[in-house]
Amino acid sequence: MSKTVTVTLSDTVIRKYTDNLEVRDLKDATRPLVYRFRKNRSRGSLYVIKYAHGKGGWHKIGNHPDMPIKTAIAALPEILARLSVAPDQRPVAASGWSTVGEVLQWYAERVANDRSLSKSRKITTQSAIRCQLLPRVESLSLAEVTRPNIDKHLMWPLQSSHSVSYVRFVFAVLKVALKRANDLGHIAGNPLAAWQFSDFIKTKIRPKGARLQPGDINELLTEWADTYAKSPDRVALAVLMLAHGTRIGETRVAKWKSFNLADRVWVIPATDTKTKSAHTLPLTDQVAAFLNRYRATQAASGYDGAYLFPGVTGRPLAERQACEHFAALSLGDWTSHDLRKLARTAWADLGVDYLIGELLLNHALKALDVTYIHTTAEARKREALERWHAWLDERGLAALHSPTARRDSDIG
Repeated sequence: MSKTVTVTLSDTVIRKYTDNLEVRDLKDATRPLVYRFRKNRSRGSLYVIKYAHGKGGWHKIGNHPDMPIKTAIAALPEILARLSVAPDQRPVAASGWSTVGEVLQWYAERVANDRSLSKSRKITTQSAIRCQLLPRVESLSLAEVTRPNIDKHLMWPLQSSHSVSYVRFVFAVLKVALKRANDLGHIAGNPLAAWQFSDFIKTKIRPKGARLQPGDINELLTEWADTYAKSPDRVALAVLMLAHGTRIGETRVAKWKSFNLADRVWVIPATDTKTKSAHTLPLTDQVAAFLNRYRATQAASGYDGAYLFPGVTGRPLAERQACEHFAALSLGDWTSHDLRKLARTAWADLGVDYLIGELLLNHALKALDVTYIHTTAEARKREALERWHAWLDERGLAALHSPTARRDSDIG
């Protein structure tokens, strides 16, 4: 069976030749498009015939009937343009996947089981897939992943109801999903490989302004000292984050065993950090005193568990609950991340070395930076926090950690 028939290719014509075992290929009369029957004659493969610079040839673009002929024809101009630039790149699926939805469903499951990703990253990525990408581009064939289609179905409608930064995040999820599928051979080309977010939206994303400034610290600490008796866990969460510039995710899951009050050090395990590397923070006398007070408060209330901020059924405080704590503490005027920004701003004002500040925030550093500060980093981190906490003492922190600040109502 090797006969090729030239036809005006359509789904109807394919059905007409399905039972004719003498025909293997149907070649379109006016387009570089060929349909090849499989052994199971109810299915077949679609190819674009394209040679460029002496390279190329047959390029599989999808499977029929998953990809209707009308869809293949509509995608031809973009496919041919891509092949003119990169004749060695097959433009779409080689694994049987033919739609964006199949790639996204696979990637969502992969994200759910990726131990290198934080829980919050998994949640936000899966939400972007479930709430934005699947409803908008699930039915697009891989051959239909063109700039006009992505702009029409995803980017332009999404920007009308969401921030530019969120639209960029959703686009990045789609781009990574297609890249991973291509890298692992599930599809035979990444149609988004050469595209940038700026191809669709030109608006620059400006960093959010800080909602807390060093001048606000007196008022914050005064309010927290007054609130401690009623909500010690909320205040303790805020105090730890302001004192060290830590992230909410790594602070809310903190365990008492991670704090060595004798050696004055807090070691955040790699499993709890965004960078997936253990983070060591010196504990000053002020923080050690506050932690002793807070632990006594927990014991007086009958809690003797593993976590500084317990949630339900023996688990740490959930992300949603932690956000609710800050919403109640700030009355919606600022967020937990604003405390981290505030600490960074104040460190700069106090003359803390930039690289030491980056280390305290547990930002990923270049290899050269790490080498430069390796020998003296821990001592300089402690010096920076001691200077910071002494400055905070003058503005109200002392009322939260000194023995004279403790009232009987705090502990029972």
